[in-house]
Parts: sequence; structure tokens; C-alpha cells
Amino acid sequence: MSEKLLLRFEDVSTDLSDIDNYVSDGGYETARAALRDRSPGEIVEAVKDSGLRGRGGAGFPTGLKWTFVPKGTGKPVYLLCNADESEPGTFKDRQILEHDPHQLIESMIISAYAIGCIDAYIYIRGEFSTGYETLCRAVADAYAKGFLGKGIFGGDTEVNIHVHRGAGAYICGEETGLIESIEGKRAHPRNKPPFPAVYGVFGCPTIVNNVETLSCVKHIIERGADWFKSIGPESGPGPKLYGVSGHVKKPGVFELPMGTSLRELIEVHAGGLRDGRKLKAVIPGGSSVPVLRADEIDINMDFDSVAKAGSMLGSAGVIVMDDSTDMVAVLRRISHFYHHESCGQCTPCREGTGWLEKILARIEEGHGTPADLEKLDSVAKSMMGTTVCVLSDAAAMPVRSFLDKFRDEFTAAVSGASGRGGESARAVA
Repeated sequence: MSEKLLLRFEDVSTDLSDIDNYVSDGGYETARAALRDRSPGEIVEAVKDSGLRGRGGAGFPTGLKWTFVPKGTGKPVYLLCNADESEPGTFKDRQILEHDPHQLIESMIISAYAIGCIDAYIYIRGEFSTGYETLCRAVADAYAKGFLGKGIFGGDTEVNIHVHRGAGAYICGEETGLIESIEGKRAHPRNKPPFPAVYGVFGCPTIVNNVETLSCVKHIIERGADWFKSIGPESGPGPKLYGVSGHVKKPGVFELPMGTSLRELIEVHAGGLRDGRKLKAVIPGGSSVPVLRADEIDINMDFDSVAKAGSMLGSAGVIVMDDSTDMVAVLRRISHFYHHESCGQCTPCREGTGWLEKILARIEEGHGTPADLEKLDSVAKSMMGTTVCVLSDAAAMPVRSFLDKFRDEFTAAVSGASGRGGESARAVA
């Protein structure tokens, strides 16, 4: 894959957040042709055939999800774009929001038409002030050009996009928490079933996809499902955005074929480790997924390969840690985040995240005992698979994997022989 698509703005000389520049570059022509020449069912089948899997973390087949919308209910269908992106280590979607929002809008027009949606929402993270302003301007400009609203592109299709700004809660990245927030409620995730495709926002059929997922739709419809399937592995193809942060020379977001090796991502695209340092650990998919040791990075960064290695691709937020990193301090920082962000609805999460942070604080501050290590693992184990949403699992998985992969550091911490360097860890976490 030689050309950039999702990050096309990096290779052009004009500002693609400006609608005139976007249109001059061929923007909105794919949506115009799709609404003129294809039926909604044909678009759904194209996305289904492409093998596109959700880029927000779960990796569920996008086209298949679209087919779950029931027919003939008499209720409106809603499309929600999850632009919350609050997983630590993740910063890819904001690139599209800030630099190429019309790519997302055009893709949402096509997607809304495909599932029979008139009113779509973009739920954007509250802290994304630049992205919010850029997106609102782009949506207003699209209305002014007749690309949104009634009778778009001179036809009889109506698509409206509403931008809904969040208030900074991590839990709103969970699809049903997001739905509750749009409805004006506290973002307590819902029990499933019923799933959002059947009973979502305002009690109506709802599809929730994230920014990167939806942005792929325009390119699939423009270039074809076979083109998309030719990139990366058969089980989850297409271009992929990888965000690399931490102790590398060139942190950033890289658009590469799905399945690019983790070693290549770190050593080639991100420029390798800082001078004089050695790799110690990598979190491959945002802070909630199990950590990998330095000797475990010879894997392909696709859903199935990372799962086989014992972790998750997640949001593809790659956090790189060198040999100066204190793993106890990193885990305490991660646990503090999930404790702070727990919505408090479920007891294992509300109480468990607090226990994890309290125990880790005691260990890091030099007051831990060997029994604390067993207690950490026991609490984390009891939190997994016991709550309405997966935030409890997100808090527990790092604890269990850090204890498993770097047990010696935790043992040293409770024996008083650690000599830890917390500042380096805080810089990463």
C-alpha cells in the first residue's frame, strides 16, 4: 500500500478541512455516485464483502453489524459515530477530525443511506476542542453546499448530522454509555441484549461505529471490496491507523496495511528506541490490553495475530517502554486512570478498581508485602467478566499481565530491593 487514504491530508498541499479544497480534490463525488447508482442493500453488501472490521477496539465485522438493523419497525434508524477516543495511548481518530473531517462526513452520508438513517450523530470527546471546532465548521459547510439535509445531491435522500460534544468521561466510549449520554442521561452502560442495532438511542435501531471504521467506507465504495481485501490478512483486511507513543524517536500516527509487524512499526516507522536504550515492554492496543515483553514483538498487528500472542489489537495505540521504565509505577498510573473513570454502576468495577489502585500505591511507596501480589491478582481475576461493560476487564487485564510478565519487579518492590525510577514511568504512562 503505497498511498495514504485515511491520512491523505499529510501528502497534499491544501487544507482538506476546507470544503472547497476537499471538493476540488474529488470530495463528495463518491457519495453522490453511491446515492445515484447504488441501492442501500448493495452498499451494505459491499461493506460486508470487504471484510472491514471495527477499528474502535472490538473488531466486529462492520457490514454484518449493519445487517442487524430490523426492517419494518416503523421506528427511525440512527447512525452514531463514536469520536470519543479516550483510551490512553490512542490518538488516531483525532487526526481525521482535525485535518480531514469531510472524509468522515462523506462516509457517514454513504453509511446512513445504506442503513436507512436520516439523523446521524457524531459524539466527540469533550477535550477535543480543535477537532470539535473543525468538525462543526465542516458540517455547517456541508449543509451550505447541499451535501447534508433534504434532497442531497439533487435526489430525494435526506441525511442530517448532529455533533454532540461529550464532557470528558471515558465510559462514553462504550457504545451504550455513549447512547445514554446522547439521551441526556448519566453514561451508565446498558445490559445487552437487547443490542443497540435493535434497541439503541431513543429506543430505536442504532448502529455505532467509530471514526476510523466509518472513514473506510468511502474508500471501499470508491475502490471496491476486492481492493480493500487485497490489503492485509484475509481475516481483517484494509488500511490501518497505528498510533505509536512512548520511548521512540518518532512518535506519531502511521497508516499502514493491517498486519504490519509490531517490530517494523517500532523500529522503522517510529524510528526505534531512544539512543542508548533497549526495549523492555510494549502495550499494543491502548492501556487496557495485556502488555508484551521485548521478546514478544515479532507479531503482525492484526486482530487474530495479536490475540494469538495473548493480547489485543484494541485501538492500535502502541505504547513503547524502554529499559528505564518502572513497571510498578506504570501499572499504578494505569490503575489510577481506570479507578477514576469507573462509572460506579457495577460493584466489581466500582470497588475493584479502587482496591487495585490502593494496593499498587502501597507497593510503589514501599509499604507492600508479598501477600499484596496475590491479592492484586485475586481482585483482578474476580473483576473479569462480571460487569455490564468491559471497563472492569480493562482495569483488570493490565494488572494480571504486568504481574505475569514482570513479576520480578513487583517481587523486588515488596521485598525492599527495587530501587525504582518512577519519573521515567510517569513520562510513558
